[in-house]
Order: sequence, then C-alpha cells, then structure tokens
Amino acid sequence: MISLVGFLRRHRRIALDTNVFIYHLEANPTYSLLTGEIFTWIERGGHSAVTSTITMTELLGAPYRELDQAQVNSFYGLLTTFPNLDWTPLRLSIADKAAQIRAVHRLRTPDAVQAATAIAEQATGFVTNDPVFRRVSDFETLLLDDVA
Repeated sequence: MISLVGFLRRHRRIALDTNVFIYHLEANPTYSLLTGEIFTWIERGGHSAVTSTITMTELLGAPYRELDQAQVNSFYGLLTTFPNLDWTPLRLSIADKAAQIRAVHRLRTPDAVQAATAIAEQATGFVTNDPVFRRVSDFETLLLDDVA
C-alpha cells in the first residue's frame, strides 16, 4: 500500500486523470476522502496540478446527455476557477507525444492524451485509478486503489 501524503510530498506538480474528478464530484464513498485530500493539497498552493481539457469532455458527457445545463454550468464554475489547477488544451506537440505513447504503450487515445499532457506540463506524479498509466515511465503513477 502507498501513502497518499508521501506521494504528494514527493511532487510539486501532479497530473489528474478524469476519474479523480468523477469520484470527487459524485462524492464516491470509496474515494471521496482521498480526492478531497488531493484537491486540498492543490488548493493550498506551493504545488499545482494539471489535466487535459479532454477531462472536461469526459466530465460533461453525462450532463449534456441528461440535458442538465445547471450541472454543466456547475462543473464549469467549480473546475475552471479551482486554484492551482491548470487545464491544458491539446496542442500539436501534445498530440504528437500522445501518438508516440499510443504506439509504444498501447494506451487508448484519451489516456495517451492525458499522459502526454502530464509530460508536456512537467508533472512528476499522475493520479488515477487506471493501471494502464503504469506503462508510462515519465512520471510516478498513483492508483487510488493502492492508497492505504
């Protein structure tokens, strides 16, 4: 088992996968305490987090499908103004790196984009619950399921 506090202490900048946001926004009983610690760490300053704008694409799918504009607005209001959290758009250099990651590590496109974003934005840690990210050695991957 891994210590979340220990992981966070080792990094100044982390990247967040979409599932971290989903667990937090849905108040998932298994993970919300962990995601709460992560977002508190980000908010405090002195360190930061990054995610790809593909995260917003993945998060907004359900509210748009349910025609829930209030939920869409809530997500935008909360997430785009969160301190020390950077939303990185898909640039050509990130797309190129994502293609390399797909080819070498066999990640799906959204995952490859997340990994390439983390690398491009100099994140040394990556928080997720998807073990495929362990294939990428450019950052330390923390699976929420492995946290003690």
